Amino acid sequence: MARVCHFGTRLKWSRPAADSTGMKTPGPWLRRAIRLGLAIAAFVALASPAPRGAEPEPASGLERLRAGNSRFVKGAAAPMPSGPAARQAPAAGQQPFAMVLSCADARVPPEFVFSAGLGDLFVVRAAGAVVDKSVTASLEYGVTHLHVPLLVVMGHEACDVVRDASSVEPREPAMDFLATHIRAGLRHGSGDRAGVRGAVLATVEQAINDLMGSSVLRAAATGGQLQVVGAYYELGTGQVVFSEPIGAPPTARH
Repeated sequence: MARVCHFGTRLKWSRPAADSTGMKTPGPWLRRAIRLGLAIAAFVALASPAPRGAEPEPASGLERLRAGNSRFVKGAAAPMPSGPAARQAPAAGQQPFAMVLSCADARVPPEFVFSAGLGDLFVVRAAGAVVDKSVTASLEYGVTHLHVPLLVVMGHEACDVVRDASSVEPREPAMDFLATHIRAGLRHGSGDRAGVRGAVLATVEQAINDLMGSSVLRAAATGGQLQVVGAYYELGTGQVVFSEPIGAPPTARH
C-alpha cells in the first residue's frame, strides 16, 4: 500500500474577475461589432510606430504564468523560437523561473499553456499529477540545484485518471497506486467535491500535501525560498484557474 502524506494544507480557489460578471453572451450583431472593432484596433496598432522600450516583464513568476496563459487563451502567443540562437542560449545552463507538476495527459502541455520558451519552465509530468519518489526528487532538484522560486501543481478538466481512480475499483497495481493517492485527496480535501472537477481539485491539494512531506520542499516553502500554487486547466477555454499562493513570492528571476 502506498504511503500517503497529509499536512493539512488547504487551497483557496478563485476565478478571474472576468468570469464572475454574470454578463450574458453577446448577440450576433454585437459579436460582429466586436470583431470589427478588434480588426480596426489591430490595423491601427500595426500602422502605429512601435513604442520605445519593451513592455516590462511581470514582477513575479506567477504573474508571468498568468500573462503567458492570457496570451494562449487569446491566441496571441508568438511561436516559440527554436532556431540555433534560441537553442544555444540555454545550452550553458538552465535558469527556469517556475516548476510545473502536471498530469501526463497529451492535451495539457505546460509550455504551450503558459506560452513559455526554451529554458523557462522545469516541468515534471505524471498521470493525475500524483506524487511519488521520482516526482519529489525531481522537484527537490529544482529547488536545491536550480533555485527555482515557484512551484505550480496543475490538474485539468476531464482528467481520465482522476475520474477512473475515484470511481472504479483498480484492477492493476499501477492504477492501485494512483487510486490510493487520489482517494486520499477526496477524503482529506476541502471545498466542492462534486463531479470530476471537484475530484481534480482535491487531487491537486493532496499532491501539494504529499510534496510537503519532503523536508527539502517544506523548508523552502516555509523559509521564503519557494512559493507553491495550485492550478486547474480548462481544456475548452485554455484558461488556467489558480489557487491562492502558499507563501510569499521570492525574489523574481528574470
